[in-house]
Amino acid sequence: MEDKLITLAIHTFEKAQILKTMLETEGIEVYIHNVNQIQPVVSAGVRVRIKESDLPHALRIIEDSRWFSEDAGQADKAGPQAKKILIPIDFSDYSIKACELGINYAHKVGAEVMLMHAYFSPYFPSAIPLNDTQAYQVNEEAVQNVLKRVQADMENICTSLNRKMQAGELPQVKYDYVLREGLPEEEIMAYSKEYRPSLIVMGTRGKSQKDIDLIGSVTGEVIEVNKVPVLAIPENVPFGDLGEARNIAFATSFNQRDLVAFDKFMEIIRPYKAHIHLFNISTSKDEWNEIRLTGVNEYFKKQYPEAHITHTVLADGDLLLAIEKFVRDEHIDVIALSTYRRNILARMFNPSVARKMLFHTDTPLLAIGN
Repeated sequence: MEDKLITLAIHTFEKAQILKTMLETEGIEVYIHNVNQIQPVVSAGVRVRIKESDLPHALRIIEDSRWFSEDAGQADKAGPQAKKILIPIDFSDYSIKACELGINYAHKVGAEVMLMHAYFSPYFPSAIPLNDTQAYQVNEEAVQNVLKRVQADMENICTSLNRKMQAGELPQVKYDYVLREGLPEEEIMAYSKEYRPSLIVMGTRGKSQKDIDLIGSVTGEVIEVNKVPVLAIPENVPFGDLGEARNIAFATSFNQRDLVAFDKFMEIIRPYKAHIHLFNISTSKDEWNEIRLTGVNEYFKKQYPEAHITHTVLADGDLLLAIEKFVRDEHIDVIALSTYRRNILARMFNPSVARKMLFHTDTPLLAIGN
């Protein structure tokens, strides 16, 4: 007997695509219907359909992920919220650079800023036999010492930022800080769900990196799994304000969900008048790349007639080398790319090539999750 299709949910195009990707990663075949072929992004009432035999599995996935309760329910109940920028720091010079750029951006878009530091308190069993009370006192004292140290470091950062604001080197913005105990990548993602920022700004060491660093090693982890856009700022980036970026590149893999990512991208850079360069993420030899990229360019121009948008087809060969040449030739100041498809961007966000791209470039990366 043929397994018939049933409608699992009806959503907007964006949420239907999110649900489709979630289920397909679990091995469930998904079909979407009622999509506006001319302007997919504006489609409403998109039907997400699956095989009837997959329904119990699909419902368990949705329930476990709390997709409806967190993404839909909270957003509906919360209503309009103030714009927020989250800046995780580790007190290094390059995380200070991220603070400056994040504060400048917050001022431009009328957002508040939250500085965050996650610290780890190790608990080592004593080699000397202690009773339970003594062991607790030793551990408690160690924890308090760590907390006092990071509290002092954070207050020093705030003092420095306040001086720069008073001197006019940084704009006056509302900001605060929070300290969290735990692994940095886990605490950043957990706090992001609580704080609900519109953008996370993080620092990386860039080309000069020689040792493993805290924020730099965490940034790739946050980019890979976080849905909030993440702006990774290398230590040696030549500007401290996104408004100084003249050329911003957007990578496309010619997938419909790039349209959703591009909308988020435009929302972030809307206050600025940068030249937008589209480029293809794949360098495999394909005569259709020029045709596809031209089509994407024309579509975006119609959606954003006020934007200056052009496109460049990357040369065949090694992806990183092609991107480096493109960045150099076109004087790219920021690279933006979507992180929704692990199979396409795994080379960019796995420990091998991702670290090369993230840590060995002085070009900021804007990663847009879906």
